Amino acid sequence: MELKKILIITYYFPPAGGPGVQRWLKFVKYLPDFGIQPIVYIPENPTYPIIDEGLMNEVSDKAIIIKKKILEPYGLASVFSKNKTKKISSGIIPNARKQTRLEQLLIWIRGNLFIPDARVLWVKPSVRFLEKYIQENNIETIITSGPPHSLHLIGLHLKKNLTIKWIADFRDPWTTIGYHKALRLSDYSKKKHKTLEKIVLNTADTIIVTSNTTKIEFQAITNKPIEVITNGFDVEKVEPQSLDEKFTLAHIGSLLSERNPIILWQVLSELVKEVSDFSNHFQLKLIGTVSQEILDTLQRYNLNEFINYLGYVSHQEAIAHQRKSQVLLLIEINSKDTMSIIPGKLFEYMVSERPILAIGPRGSDFAEIMTTTNTGVFFDYGEKDKLKSVILNYYHQFLEGKLKSNAVGLQQYSRKNLTEKLAKLIQ
Repeated sequence: MELKKILIITYYFPPAGGPGVQRWLKFVKYLPDFGIQPIVYIPENPTYPIIDEGLMNEVSDKAIIIKKKILEPYGLASVFSKNKTKKISSGIIPNARKQTRLEQLLIWIRGNLFIPDARVLWVKPSVRFLEKYIQENNIETIITSGPPHSLHLIGLHLKKNLTIKWIADFRDPWTTIGYHKALRLSDYSKKKHKTLEKIVLNTADTIIVTSNTTKIEFQAITNKPIEVITNGFDVEKVEPQSLDEKFTLAHIGSLLSERNPIILWQVLSELVKEVSDFSNHFQLKLIGTVSQEILDTLQRYNLNEFINYLGYVSHQEAIAHQRKSQVLLLIEINSKDTMSIIPGKLFEYMVSERPILAIGPRGSDFAEIMTTTNTGVFFDYGEKDKLKSVILNYYHQFLEGKLKSNAVGLQQYSRKNLTEKLAKLIQ
């Protein structure tokens, strides 16, 4: 049987690392099982903030990869400050009160001169290239994945110029994404973002989002069909892991400046002082990029001696740490704008058989997922006493050798099942 061809336009793809890669890496892996030939269009010379060469081994040999060069302002800006540019590129925006003048300038330029984002210069050359490619290869369906949301502008132009079906996939929201307000946007820039968002949502044939909150948000802007396809977990080939001997609380992924759970640091500091032997067993394991502000806060709460800061590790190493850490931390920014965010790592956490401690804004979509799957406990930022009680309970279970997760109903979030859902939209 001949496979149905689809063109997937995405920025993040191996060798890029980080959470933004996993969604389409896994969709591409399983689409051929449902009669679909994935053709993936990516930049030839991207400026990825994180590189994970090991992910190249996970790219399906049935996928066709096509590339075109991109002119990226981040590459030019790195001449002035490679470190600051890399952080802003990865979404780590320093607290406004602590920004240097160079950081303020870079953020203003990013927010106001490159709309919707710094990859917008890839749009025009991509449209010219892909118009010809689509016609020569008889492609009927394209999918754009954002952020970066400039990729949806590629889909917008292709939809207007060709007779094709266009599916716009939003891994994160557009104008309500957590860092949007930190971009020092002018009134004109804010209006332009809103206008482009509305045009994209009303031109695409189908819209995919990762949470129910984003679906409701978009339904106020468009009448086009909107489907929720969350992120998920895959079957990972990882050697069996022995649990850490320490009572490790592990956060895996970026800890941005605004993602600073003061109540957690307060609780841990109090437990160190109040509970006999807690200080001998406790370790805070941080894996991934951590902002300086959070490291400063940890020092202020006298938690430095308990930190095991490993920095960025490969995806395979991250999976291993998820399975051997005693407790997994999931932290989201305390804002109504982040209620819709369901971190991709949640689903990998869920199959690790380790309990999850999650902190986020009240009403978060991922709180319901955790509750229905019995994979951990969710706290809002006002539940300090409850948080302290649960950590202490987990600590006692750890001492007794009984600390584990008893998850239920996870199969609905497997990458293959989610790809089947996507395939039905494509057919």
